[in-house]
Amino acid sequence: MAERTSSSAVVDAPPERVLAVVADLEAYPSWAASVRTVEVLDAGADGRPARARFRVEGGPLADEYVLAYGWDVADDGTGTVRWHVDEPGRVLADLDGSYVLAARADGGTDVRYDLGVELRVPLPGPLRRRAERTLTTTALTELARRAASG
Repeated sequence: MAERTSSSAVVDAPPERVLAVVADLEAYPSWAASVRTVEVLDAGADGRPARARFRVEGGPLADEYVLAYGWDVADDGTGTVRWHVDEPGRVLADLDGSYVLAARADGGTDVRYDLGVELRVPLPGPLRRRAERTLTTTALTELARRAASG
């Protein structure tokens, strides 16, 4: 995995609601701009997605890939959700990331989003870093908006 990027945000919603939004993969196309479809292929014993197929389109990137998920979260919604590529796409060679959710005293949630991406098509370093920062910032903004809206 090449360089990693990270971004953080405060979400005006409790961790349980933020986790529910993160876990509802099949709803992503309704709020995540570049996600066109998500199909949950397998669920874990807790009912949360274990593997899911994504079809994404964003700018010049259009691809389909499968992610595998790990859920290290408490009943209150705090903890870490991790994912990595289980089946790479035509453009996406590798991807791994995580959301770390922590409760705030004001009832909100601190969310940290970590991401590492490896594309099959090389991008110059500055362009790649800008694209990764845009991905993480956009993902957090859209997640925060969705979770805060209930």
